[in-house]
Amino acid sequence: MAKTIVVRQIGSPIRRPAKQRQTLIGLGLNKMYKTRELEDTPSVRGMVNKIPHLVEIVEERS
Repeated sequence: MAKTIVVRQIGSPIRRPAKQRQTLIGLGLNKMYKTRELEDTPSVRGMVNKIPHLVEIVEERS
């Protein structure tokens, strides 16, 4: 089974640049404190690293 990470949205996209809002949507996050379990790939890690002030990694699963 592939490694996964659990990502939670902790910041609001209000008054943020459009690129940051699109990155949140790309991660499947659109409401505060919503969590998603995503595959741990370099592209997902890159998206999370682009908006560290809006999301946090809650858990890493193997």
